This record gives sequence, C-alpha cells and structure tokens, in this order.
Amino acid sequence: MRFGVCGRKFPDAARLGPEAILDRVSELGFDGVFFRSILDLDPHLDPDHLRAIRRRADAYGLYFEVGLGKVNPFNTAETPEVRQLGRGDYLLGMEKMIRAAHSIGCSELWADTANSQNAAWGLFSIDRFRTDVTWEDQLQATQRFLSMLAPVLRELGCRIDLETHEEITTHELLRMIDSVGADVLGVTLDLANVVLRGEDPVAATRRVAPYVHLTHMRDVILYRTPKGLARQIRACGDGSIDWSLVMSALVERNMDLNLSVECVSRRNDTAIPIHDPRWQAAQPDLSGDELQSLVNYASRIQQSGIASPDGYYPTPVLSTDDQIDFIRRCHAHLRRYVASPNASVV
Repeated sequence: MRFGVCGRKFPDAARLGPEAILDRVSELGFDGVFFRSILDLDPHLDPDHLRAIRRRADAYGLYFEVGLGKVNPFNTAETPEVRQLGRGDYLLGMEKMIRAAHSIGCSELWADTANSQNAAWGLFSIDRFRTDVTWEDQLQATQRFLSMLAPVLRELGCRIDLETHEEITTHELLRMIDSVGADVLGVTLDLANVVLRGEDPVAATRRVAPYVHLTHMRDVILYRTPKGLARQIRACGDGSIDWSLVMSALVERNMDLNLSVECVSRRNDTAIPIHDPRWQAAQPDLSGDELQSLVNYASRIQQSGIASPDGYYPTPVLSTDDQIDFIRRCHAHLRRYVASPNASVV
C-alpha cells in the first residue's frame, strides 16, 4: 500500500495547479496523488498536456489516479463543463473523459452520485432529501446512466468507483454494483461519510471491501447534540474509527490499494439528526445495531481521552502547515496497520 493525497483538497491546490501539486507532493515525501477530476488536469483534455503531467508523476515515482465527476442525471447541471465537453451531450462528455483517462494509464476512476449544497441549509439540503425528485428515482436514473457507460468501460478495461458519499449508503452502492457489474463499477471508500447515513465504519468497510479500488482516508468523532449526533472530521487515529479492523479488511482484499488522505482546511462538523422522522424514513436499510454503535462512539468520547469537539482544531481555519501535519498524521497512523506483521485478518 502507498500513502498519498487528494489533489483537490491539497493545501493551496487551486493556486498550485496539477504540476506544482505533484512537485510539492514529491518534495514532502508522499507516495502519490488522486485528482478528483481529469478536468482538473486540463479542462480541454489536451492529450499532450495530459501525457506531460503523467510523465511528471512517473518521473517522481508517484502513483497517479484521476476521477470523472457526477453520474446522477438529476444533478449533472452542477458540472456543466462535462456537458460542454460533449457539445451538449453529458454522456459523450463523460465518455471523452474516460478515454482520456485510459490514454494516460488510469483505469480506476472516481465518481459520486449526488452532492450536498450550502452547509448553512442543513443536512436535508443533500440530494437524498429533495422533494422535486425522490432518491429512489435518482438511484434508478444513475444506474441507467452507468449502464450506458458500461460498454466503453468494458472496451477500455476501466471502472467507475462510486464514492461512499454523504447521500448514498453502502447497501445502495452494492445493489448498483450487482446490477451494472463489478467489472465496471466499484467503490471509493470514504468512512467519514458513512456515519451520516447511520452506518458503522467497520461494518461498512466489511460490506464493500471486495469492491474498494480508491480511497479517501480521514477519521471522525461523533458527539451528542439536542437533535441527535454530530460528526467532526479528524486525522486518522485522532477519532473514533477502529483502524485496525478497517485496515485488516482492506489489506486482506487488496495490498496494492493506494490510501489517499482527503485533507481538511477548516473545522468541519455536520449534524446527524437521528431522532428526526424524516431522517429515519430516508434510511430503509438502517440497522439498529449499527446506529447504536454510533451512539456508543459518541458516549465514549468523554471517557476515551479523545480531544473534545471544541478542543481539537487550533483555529477554525487551518494553516498550510496544519494541513500538511493532518496528512502526515494520517499516513503515520495508517502505516502501523500495513507494516505490522501481527495485523489481524477479518
């Protein structure tokens, strides 16, 4: 396993651009970069430029991963650049991105199924809770769209790895993989998100481990609020996730998996309104045992010695040095479970 970063969440990423990000990642001694969209490398998919960026990564000995974007037809309006790439056809734009990624040796391709909107609007602003279209309709449309992409994916030997994003459950991802095919559909594992759907991180990892090909690594704590629970994102090892069990499940399936840290630039707390009937009704696969385990995580915070929600972040907005330290702490913690000859096997 190798230990890298998410390029879009890397400190000063927008200012640096892809070439300088690769330079900086190599300078810091990290192992690679996951770029969330191939359009982050070149918005026009210029083949010469893409090959030059790939050669730069290879010269440094870095792993190099890219993604695509949104595959839910009900929110593709949020990425008009893809439709523009296809001259008005989102499917053709996506196919161009897949072919461009394949041309520079990238076959495991990130995507997500929806999005959250302005955080100030609250948790119910995510696409799962829209009232103009049901979440089930969105899932069905997404599955149809992915099925339309399957022929080009099979032709090129590529796979779309859907993120365990804030709006979708691992159960829904598994049903989609079963329908479209594991040869063209997999998972990008982000355990900081599964708790928002009431899923225990270890149980979620065990469910999707056979299909995990990309990662976003970060930790969380959960704490009680009047409306239920709240999630705060932290560096791996500074939160509640049992990484020994998570890493055992991942190592058993794929020792070549790249572990890309998704850094944070500020304190990030999100409500999980587990007592709200709307939230409960929107989780048809919700396990009482897993939800109870999340409540138990929150209950253990005071006894565990883990820093309190208000005591963890030195400032509301993290400096560049603090962000780099966040990445280093994640890598150092995760390496313990890869290097240990006595790591348990799930």
